[in-house]
Amino acid sequence: MISKNKMNQEPCCFHELYSEEFDSIREKKTQLTYQQGENLFKQGAFAPYVMYIIDGLIKVYLQTGYDKQINLRLAKKGDFLAFSSVFGENVYKYSALSLKDSTICMIDKTALNRLLLANPEFAMQITSRNMQNEHHLYEIIKSISYKQMRGKLASALIYLSSEEFINEEVFKFLSRQDIADFASISTESAIKFLKEFEKEGIIQLDNKDIKITDPSRLEEIEKRG
Repeated sequence: MISKNKMNQEPCCFHELYSEEFDSIREKKTQLTYQQGENLFKQGAFAPYVMYIIDGLIKVYLQTGYDKQINLRLAKKGDFLAFSSVFGENVYKYSALSLKDSTICMIDKTALNRLLLANPEFAMQITSRNMQNEHHLYEIIKSISYKQMRGKLASALIYLSSEEFINEEVFKFLSRQDIADFASISTESAIKFLKEFEKEGIIQLDNKDIKITDPSRLEEIEKRG
C-alpha cells in the first residue's frame, strides 16, 4: 500500500499526498525568502510558477493606472498565488508584495497541474480555498460599484480585522494609503473617515494600529453603504 507523506518540514497542503505524488512535485519546487517590502512578482510579467505561502503576509493588488492601484486581498500562510497559471495563464494578472518577511514555495505549474488531475481530493481542497478568494472579489466589486466612501472604508476594515487575520496584526504592516487602496478611496478620505470613526467610538487608533471597538456599528455602516 502506498503511504501518505507526513513530512512536517514541507508545506502543509502537501502532507496528505501519497509518497509517489509528493516525490514527483518535490523536484519541481524551490523555496525562497522574501524580505518585507519586496515584490514577489509584478502584474504583466511572465508566470512560470505557482506560489504557495509557507509563512508570511502578502499584499495582492491590481495596478489600475499610473501610481494607482486597488488592493485585492491579503494572502497568508497556506494560500496560493498565481494559481490561474496552472490553467494556461502565461502572465501574472496582478502584483504581489511581501508585507513582512515571508517564506514562499515556488512550484512548477505543469507539475502542479498533473498532481491536481491525479489526486481529486487534493484538487478539491485547493479549489475550495480559491473559491473563498473569488467570493471576496465579488464583494470588492459590489463595494466599489454601490457604496459611499464611509461604507467602502467600513467594508475594508471589517475584512482586514476578520477572524482569518486575527493572529497577523495586519494594521501594523499597512500604511494609511494601503487601507485607502483596500477601500478604493483616496488616502485623504481614508484618514478623514478613520478620525470620524474614532470620534464616534467605532474604532480606536494607536499610531498605525486600528482596533475595532464597536463592530456592530461598523457593520451597520457597511450595510447602509
